[in-house]
Parts: sequence; C-alpha cells; structure tokens
Amino acid sequence: MIRFSLSCEHDHEFEGWFRNNEDFETQKKRGFVECPACGSHKVEKALMAPAVSTSRRQEKMALAMDERQKKVMMELKALSEKLRENADYVGDKFAEEARKIHFGETEARGIYGEATPDEARGLAEDGVAFMPIPVFPEDHN
Repeated sequence: MIRFSLSCEHDHEFEGWFRNNEDFETQKKRGFVECPACGSHKVEKALMAPAVSTSRRQEKMALAMDERQKKVMMELKALSEKLRENADYVGDKFAEEARKIHFGETEARGIYGEATPDEARGLAEDGVAFMPIPVFPEDHN
C-alpha cells in the first residue's frame, strides 16, 4: 500500500492509502475519493515530505490514539508479523527478486525486503504487484 497526501479544491489536506498510483486514479475517476472535511470529489495528490520518526514523536502518537486506533495498530502489527513469518527475506534484492517472480524466472513465493523509491516506482510501472509492510519502532530494537 502507498500513502498519498491529498488535498481538495478547498485546500483541505488529508491522507489516503492506495494499492498503487493507478488504484488512486481509478478510484478518483469513479468518485470514490472524497474529502472528509467537505465531501468534495475534486481531490489531487499533494507534495509529501518524508516521515521522520523519533521516539518522542512516537510517544505523542501513542498518547493521542483512542482505543479503536490502538486496536487497529495492534492488528496491523500482527499482520506485519504474519507476513514476515510466511515469506522469504531477500534484503536489498527485493526489486530484482520481485521481477524474477513476476516474469516467471523463478518460483512464485512470498518475499519481503527493501526497495528504494525509484525501484518501487519501476516495479509499479512494470505491473509487479507489491505493497509496503509497515515498520514499527520496536522492530528496530
């Protein structure tokens, strides 16, 4: 999934998650993308700054979450762990391995690893299905 920063014709800013850019464009054309503040369907992608996470920011985020959001976060963590348990880690060779699987050059299997933004764009342009797996602060401890 890819997170896009979006804004409507009235300059309301919000975020949306999509499978890829084509998915965003399809949903937009069908009128499924709507501003949560005003209901406008005239929505465009906005420029995004990279997300830099600090432990202090994470603490504030955790404090600001309501019970429903905490439950969703726990479910997302569980899904992330399950995906990793049932896939092969290929490290920084993710784009290369994903292409090999897509084009039938190697056995189809679940994989995960790292890809640069340019590699991810290239995979999307080639029609390779993939999605980012969330990384949580405790994953780095």
